[in-house]
This record gives sequence, C-alpha cells and structure tokens, in this order.
Amino acid sequence: MNKHQRKLWIAFAIVMLFSFGVLGYFGIEIYQEAPPIPEKVINQNGEVVLTAADIKDGQNVWQSIGGQEVGSIWGHGAYVAPDWTADYLHREALFLLDYYADAEYGQSYDNLNAEQQAAMVVRLQTNIRQNTFDKTSKTLTISNERNLAREYMDAYYSKLFTDDSEFDQLRKDYAIPVNAVKDPVRMKQMNAFFFWATWATVTNRPDSDISYTHNWPAEDLVGNKATTPLLAWSGVSIILLIFFIGVLIYYHVASKKHGELPIPQEDPLSNGEPTKSMTLLKKYFWVVCLLMILQVLLGILTAHYGVEGQGLYGIPLDKILPYSVTRTWHTQLAIFWIATAWLGTGLYIAPAVGGKDPKFQVLGVNFLFYALLIIVLGSMFGQWLGIMQKLDLAQNFWFGHQGYEYVDLGRFWQIFLFAGLFIWLALMVRPLLPVFKTEQNHKNLIVLFLISCAAIALFYGAGLMWGRQTNLAIAEYWRWWVVHLWVEGFFEVFATVVLAFIFVRMGLIKSRTATNGALFSTIIFMSGGVIGTFHHLYFSGTPTAVMALGATFSALEVVPLTLIGYEAYENYQLSGRKDWLKDYKWPIYFMISVSFWNFLGAGVFGFIINPPIALYYIQGLNTTPLHGHTALFGVYGMLGIGLMLFVLRSIYRNVQWNEKMLKISFWGLNIGLLLMAFLSLLPIGIWQAVESIQHGMWYARSSELMQQPMMIVLKWLRTIGDVIFAVGIVATAIFVFKLTIKKK
Repeated sequence: MNKHQRKLWIAFAIVMLFSFGVLGYFGIEIYQEAPPIPEKVINQNGEVVLTAADIKDGQNVWQSIGGQEVGSIWGHGAYVAPDWTADYLHREALFLLDYYADAEYGQSYDNLNAEQQAAMVVRLQTNIRQNTFDKTSKTLTISNERNLAREYMDAYYSKLFTDDSEFDQLRKDYAIPVNAVKDPVRMKQMNAFFFWATWATVTNRPDSDISYTHNWPAEDLVGNKATTPLLAWSGVSIILLIFFIGVLIYYHVASKKHGELPIPQEDPLSNGEPTKSMTLLKKYFWVVCLLMILQVLLGILTAHYGVEGQGLYGIPLDKILPYSVTRTWHTQLAIFWIATAWLGTGLYIAPAVGGKDPKFQVLGVNFLFYALLIIVLGSMFGQWLGIMQKLDLAQNFWFGHQGYEYVDLGRFWQIFLFAGLFIWLALMVRPLLPVFKTEQNHKNLIVLFLISCAAIALFYGAGLMWGRQTNLAIAEYWRWWVVHLWVEGFFEVFATVVLAFIFVRMGLIKSRTATNGALFSTIIFMSGGVIGTFHHLYFSGTPTAVMALGATFSALEVVPLTLIGYEAYENYQLSGRKDWLKDYKWPIYFMISVSFWNFLGAGVFGFIINPPIALYYIQGLNTTPLHGHTALFGVYGMLGIGLMLFVLRSIYRNVQWNEKMLKISFWGLNIGLLLMAFLSLLPIGIWQAVESIQHGMWYARSSELMQQPMMIVLKWLRTIGDVIFAVGIVATAIFVFKLTIKKK
C-alpha cells in the first residue's frame, strides 16, 4: 500500500467514525426529545378523552390502511390525499376561530372585521400553542373548546374513511376507497393518532416558541411560520455548496489520474468460461425484467388514480386494488428489482475474480433466488391483506403493511430479507477469500468491495430498530437509515467498487488507480451522505441541531455529482478506442445516463428540496416524486440495467446482440423519464410550491387545487412520458429474454 492510498484509508476511517458518531449521538437526542405520547388526554373538567393506548393503536390502524401510502404525516408519504397533519391543523383552526367568533360576537369568523379577526387569531394561538403536557403525570390537558374541535374532526374523518355519501366525491379526489376503515373502534383510534400528530406540529416545545416539528406545516392562523434558524441554516447550506464545489474542482484538476493502461487488443473478459453459478444468474435477470414490467404497470395505475381516484376508466378497481396497494407495490418493487440486479452483479463479480465456484456456491445462488421470490410475493400478498383490513393490528405489523414508505413490508418479511442479505454476503466472501490471500495487486479493492457488501447486509438491519408502537419521530429516524443510508449510501459505494472491478478486469485502468478513485469517491460521498440523512428529518419531531447538521452536510452530497459528467465522457471516449470495446457500447451508454441523472435527478432536483427553507414549503409536494423518480430510477435503476448488461455481455460473449432493441430501451427510458419530469411532475410541483407559500401546505395538497382543470391536464400530460418509458422497459425485457434463451 503506497503512502497516498494509506492516507485515503485513514481519511475513510475518520469520516465513517465521525459521521456515525454524530448520527448516533443525535439519535439519542431524538429519543429524548421526541414529541411525548401522553398517558392520558383530559379536558378542563378532568375527564379523560383519550389514552396512550388510543394513540398508539391509532398509529397501527393508520399503518394498516397503508400509512404513508395514503396521504402523509409530517410531510412524509403519498401525494394524492392530503397531509393529514396539515389538513387537521387548518380545519381545527377554522373551527376554533368560528367558535370564538360566535361566542364573542354571535357571528362566524369570516364575517368579523379585520381588527376583530386579529383578536380571535391571538386567542387561538394562545390556546393552541401553549404546551400543557405535564411531564410528571404524563398527562396532556386541553381546553374544552379544543376538545370540541377534536370531536368535530373525529366526525369529519370518520365520514371520510367510512361510507358517508356526503364524502363520495372527496374520497374519489383523494383515491380513498369506501370503508377504508371498517371498524368504528379502529376509526376512533386512528382519529386519536391524527390528533396527537397534529398536536405536535403546533404545540411549542418546553421553554421554546417553536413547535415539536419546527413550526411545520406553514399555517399563519396558528403562528406556524419559518423560524430564524431555518432561514440561517439554509443560507449556510448554499454557501457551503458553492465553496466545496470549487474545492473539489480544484482538487480534481490538480490531481488528474494517470493510471490508465494501454488498451488490450482483445477483450480480457473473453478468456475462460463462466462458472456454473454465473450462468444461473440469467434467472435473476428474468425476475428483474418481470418486476420492472409489473412496477411500470402499477405505476401507470397509481398515476391514473390521481385523475380518477377510484378506478380505471370506470372500472372500480379500488374495490380490489386501492391506490394504497398499487402505490405500495410500485415503490417496493422498485427497491426489489434494482436490488436484485445489483445483487446478481455481485454474484457474478465474486466468482469471476476468484476464477471458480467454491463448494455449494451453486446451491447458495439457487437458494437465495427462491428465497427472494418468496419474500417479494409473500410481502405483497401480506400488504394486500393488511390494507383490505383482513388482519388484526399485531398480525398486520408482522405479516401485513407497516405503513412506512419503502419499508412497507411486514416485520417477518423484513427479517427474512435481512437473513437473505447475509446469505448473499457469504456468497460474496467465499469466492474472494482465496484471491485476497494470494493476490496482492487487488487486495485493497477487494477489501473495499467486501466492506460495501457487508454494509449492504448490516445496514438493512436498521429497519428492525422500531417496534409496532414506537413513537413516530423515532421510527422516522431509523426508517431513513434504511432509505437514505442503505439505498442511497452503501449501494452507491457498492456500485462504485463494482464498476472499478469491471474496468480493472477489462484492462482499462490499473487496480491501484481504481482503488484510489473508489476510495476518494466514497470519502466524498459519505462525508455529506451519512450526516446528510438528517435533511429528511427537519420536521419529524427532531431538535433544532438536526436541522443545522442536515442543512450543512446534505449540501455536500451534491458536490461530487458536479464532476460525474467528466467521468462519463471518459468512459464514452474509451468505447471507441478498440473494436472489442464497441461490444460494451450499451452498458457504457447506460453508465453515461447514470451520470446525467445523478447530476440532474440526485443533484439539481435533490438540492431543490434540501435547504430547510425550501423544504419547509415543499415537503410532501410533487417536487419530492420529481426527485424520487429521476434519482431512484434515473441513477439506481439505470445503473442496475447497465450492470446487468455488463454481466450479460460477459456471460454471452459470442452472441450477437439485438442493437435495435437496446437502442429502443436506452432512448425510451431516458426520453420517457425526462418527459415525465418536465411535462408533469416539475410544473405540478412548482404550482403547488407557489400555493404553499401563499396559502399553506393544507391548500397545496387540497382537492380544491389538485382537481382544478389545468392541474388535471398536467396530470394527463404525464401519460406521454409514461408510455415512452414503458416502451423502453418492455424493450429491455424482450432483449434480456431473447438473449438468455439462446444457446451460447
């Protein structure tokens, strides 16, 4: 190990220890300062109106109907229905203002003059913002008039989530099926959870004038306004972004790589035959293609629910496949097929580097394949059972729907998947151990590869850190460990190292250079990425320090993406320098598209929702799925397809590829995703953002706005991109199926 590489390893260790130390320390703070769940809620007469059991069971009821797949709580979740905390808060405020106006003047609030209205607003804020939770007795006392507002909201939501005919149109607008909650007791419990979650958004923390959710959502009536720390740290994040982009560009120019080798005359991967376990990977890629097609179909149906909330062109599909089911499956399948493509690539890399299959490798590859199939199908069926209210609350937690976006699958399926990832890790380690002992040149690259594999297995375990009735603020902390650190973090490291392995094996770059490049990229990404997890938690019941750290470090996540295009251009140049490299044209093209979407989807669209002041107004609007689609598919999906094509090119070396089908695949996916973003998601998101700033989050997600004629037109315009994108998906599947059923 040379001096430069040793420094990189030391820097890597320091970054990881410091970052996870900070993440862990403030995790403890979140546990201690999460919005408290009172043992009982009483009115001014001392009567118990709610209990902790009501609130906790209500959270489970909310989870059972789809949770974050039916509207959102604290801004996290789906986008067709409202954010329930913003909706509840606005309606509660209007009820109380009318109550005060009637008691004082015998009129509704709207009929008062400006001075009288101002007095009513002051009275409302004095009542609603005061923290009346007693820490000693764990009792929350609410005024009698606020209890009346709670009863009013109970009746309102009970009608919405059951079968009251007065709410038929609103249910359709929100894509909520009739009798989404069938049991009156469950409905009462879910209302209790909605009350508590909304109470946290407006009640000041002890000895503070800022609410538990840092005054989110914006609501002038109750005094929820952007705070000074929120504005200040937004400025800091933008300054740091500009500064570190400059530093990275200077570093990159000052230390250009000179580790490329003379391009081999023939494809180095053409020497030797694939091992038995490597040839079995085609069935992994069959599943990848089938899941991609299913995910696209579910995505089309999910998007259509935004304009026809209870069916498909008059067919009442919501009776068997409501929006919450299709969206759950759509988002979960994205994780499943992308992960399967990447795990399959790992199963190719390990024996390819080792040169042979260890004992039982074939058995392990087959076993893992069928285990993954059981997890996919079993979890989907369990989620359907949960949403259709066919499981009790405990059964739903274990086998049904946990209600948390991207980790919706029941706890049993989570544990099953966690075990499967360790089986995969064993299948990675065993073929590489002999190489690690004998091959000095690749040792550091192998170590980094094994670290990334171990992290993928270990960090999914964060999804097991919450229980059935864990405080939502704490559950959100751990959920983002999975969504941000596992999906966006260590899979990113894994992909970087896998690509380095591929280019080293192709003879395009030295192993030392590849290791240095992978280490440097990992250090830069993790410097911002680990602590940057906090930018998802600004308004999730966390202390102010989380906002400061999230704003500061999440800005650094964008920095390495500014140079991605340069690396892509280098890969493009390589593809034309030798005839045999032209065989890798399409895999390299997909790598180039990853670079483009990394910059646009993860970088530009990601930074739009990173600064606290931006997220304060647009969290939970269509700017979020704009970033989600262009980053998740644009980066990780395109990368999964590109890695799959690299593996297939190696396994099917002497088979002529269907260039026309790959061309349709590549351009269909990229053009379709681009049109989806710019024709629909971006303009809807901008429109909602303007309305959120002017009127509040409640209006930006309301049916009054989202069902306006022009808004419906923008939703329909998404069809253009969706159809082109679907053609690209089908072309990809056709290519893979036709290639893999041929005899080599």
